[in-house]
Amino acid sequence: MHYTVLDASLAKLTLDDDTPLRLDLQGVGKMDTAGATLLVRLLGAERTQALPDSVPGLTGERRELLLTVCDALRRPVLDIPKSQYAFGDVTAHIGRTSVIIWQDLVTLLDFMGRTLLTFLMVLPRPRRWRLTPLVSHIEQTGLNAVPIVALLTFLVGAVVALLGATVLVDFGLTIYTVDLVTYSFMREFGVLLTAIMLAGRTASAFTAQIGSMKANEELDALRVQGLDPIELLVLPRVLALMVTLPLLTFIAVISGLVGGAVVSLLSLDISLTRYLEIVNAVPLQHFWVGLSKAPLFAFIIGLIGCLEGFKSGASAESVGLHTTSSVVQSIFIVILLDAVSALYFMEAGW
Repeated sequence: MHYTVLDASLAKLTLDDDTPLRLDLQGVGKMDTAGATLLVRLLGAERTQALPDSVPGLTGERRELLLTVCDALRRPVLDIPKSQYAFGDVTAHIGRTSVIIWQDLVTLLDFMGRTLLTFLMVLPRPRRWRLTPLVSHIEQTGLNAVPIVALLTFLVGAVVALLGATVLVDFGLTIYTVDLVTYSFMREFGVLLTAIMLAGRTASAFTAQIGSMKANEELDALRVQGLDPIELLVLPRVLALMVTLPLLTFIAVISGLVGGAVVSLLSLDISLTRYLEIVNAVPLQHFWVGLSKAPLFAFIIGLIGCLEGFKSGASAESVGLHTTSSVVQSIFIVILLDAVSALYFMEAGW
């Protein structure tokens, strides 16, 4: 701000070779590079280099600073050459990213294998079943998530019905809005929206819980006592999610259909009896197709959430970064698996 004001004031002054010069620097408290630049631009290079020692306030340090700035201003500005390896940099970045993705995939598969092996070892030994944490996680991941899942899917069902009616009314096919809502929620939206919500809500919670335990060296304490963290921490969480996600998917389908029914009843003049008749006419296999994906999504979300917790460091920043990473990875893989499974079921005629 001060530099801008001084620059604007000095720009109004013009000095030519015949202008008598009388310089006094005694009133200058401190002179930095910016102030020296303004002074050199006002005086010019020749006058700056020829300043006599008798100038008041011109100390040796200030003279050296003025001469240095003068030389720098007279030096031509070098053009910064553009990188000639832009394409190579892009390919190198793609290569590094591919290696990181491959390493993460290998780590996830390794963790998945160890979790399944631990489950097979624990299954025939009922004494090692962790029922108390299992019930606790079912409550946290399932019961506490019912309101948000029901509300969100109800709203999405209403929006799908409104969009369907907006398009189909031009063709006189408004009644097929009910089929649109029913098929979409039974096959895709019910399980997909629920999985995405649990990926954001539950996977992040798993990562934060296990990451905090690692930061507090609680995981090391478990290993010192001869206890397996996968058996104690991972299995109850993953199994709880595999129990709750299908149940939440059922609630999501019902809520979506209710949202579509409300819009159909209020905006499309479709009676509730007619709405239920159309819903009942839809084959139940579409509901089972959608529900069959829920355990797989739950298994992947639980694994990623726990794995990122084990990968986090001892700092709060590392726990936060891995929490974000678990959400992003979970949502990405859920959407990818849903797209692949949708294509497979369509090709299979289910």
